[in-house]
Amino acid sequence: MITALTVVVFVVAFVLIATERVHRVAAALGGVAVMVLLGAVDSHSAFFNEKTGVDWNVIFLLLGMMITVSVLKHTGVFDYLAIWAARRSRGRGFRLMIILVVLTAVVSAFLDSVTVMLLVAPVTLAVCQRLRLPVVPFLIAEVLAANIGGTATLIGDPPNIMIGSRAGLSFVDFLLNLAPITVVLLAVFIALCRVLFRKAFLNAEKHMAEVMELDGKDTIHDHRLLRRCLIVTGAVVIAFVLHGSIGIAPAFVGLLGAGLVVLVSGTTTKQFLQEVDWSTLVFFMGLFVMVGGLVDVGVIDALGRAAIDLVGDDYLLAAMGLLIGSAVIGGMIDTIPFVATTMPIVEELVATVPDPETSRALWWSLALGADLGGNATAIGASANVVAIGWAARNGHPISFWEFTKYGLAVTTVTISLSALYIWLRYFAM
Repeated sequence: MITALTVVVFVVAFVLIATERVHRVAAALGGVAVMVLLGAVDSHSAFFNEKTGVDWNVIFLLLGMMITVSVLKHTGVFDYLAIWAARRSRGRGFRLMIILVVLTAVVSAFLDSVTVMLLVAPVTLAVCQRLRLPVVPFLIAEVLAANIGGTATLIGDPPNIMIGSRAGLSFVDFLLNLAPITVVLLAVFIALCRVLFRKAFLNAEKHMAEVMELDGKDTIHDHRLLRRCLIVTGAVVIAFVLHGSIGIAPAFVGLLGAGLVVLVSGTTTKQFLQEVDWSTLVFFMGLFVMVGGLVDVGVIDALGRAAIDLVGDDYLLAAMGLLIGSAVIGGMIDTIPFVATTMPIVEELVATVPDPETSRALWWSLALGADLGGNATAIGASANVVAIGWAARNGHPISFWEFTKYGLAVTTVTISLSALYIWLRYFAM
């Protein structure tokens, strides 16, 4: 009975978030409250269980990067980058989108997509305002590109880090197996942008004369502060890349970086906290707890066991099931708790596979499905939620369905191409 009611609560909360009948934070916290009353969630599982509770690594990573971006914003560096991008695009909307999309995707292969969006979004807002272009289509395209680009490497997306650790897969393994399809998917996505966002490519060339007269260096308010912040930020980026080797969690790297940036800048508490999106952080906590409730009552585990029974020893069917199933479920709930729950099930399935290459194909299917499926809806990936929250705070709200109509189209195409890739590379020969 509790299981059925927990599912109902989650579905109702999801519908309220999707329809925006109530604020997403209220819907998430309301769902948590009902689950607590039902007994599906308790304080231990919500706050202290790494598998079913709040992922504090994600929360504190977000907090640290929000503070860092807040301090960087005061230096004027985002305006400088905006002028550079505007000059390179020569006022052409599609060319500008290509520049921003490729930049976002490449950086996302080496930094968490959430961090990338926190860095790219202010630049996008500044350049679009200068060229009088609509901001929302560019932000949506960048989020989708971030989730695609993050698929390429071990450190590009949290699910990849989790899968690599569980399956014993190295950075090189991910690079050799997922980077090739990621490059193809990015090229296809750029072509899709031309169609999906065609109304956003207004003629901005008439505003280029105004931009060309600007000197990007004049936008830097404090060169000394910028140098200090860039040194700290560069160290943070290196630490993100090497976090596995140095034994420091990404969340601590983000918080330490934020603390150092605040220290070297002399920024007041009010200044460095003003860009922190507290509503997004609270929403994430509520979402983690609700998904943890589904895990605690056995819903996701039951679905996984049923999938294993269904595929039997048909490993191609298993790979396709993992790819498509991960994309579908990952579009409805955050991929981090989903992957954490699914990995033990995949591990059991992999143990029955006689061929090592085929067994790895199942892990690649899970990674591709989870990473790319995050594009399907506005709450499918952490980067989506952060970008939408940032856009709303800066006067450019993005509705659940506005994001999702583009996300579903891109997810359908990328998952279809990934299915073809999995079949051709691991099963056709």
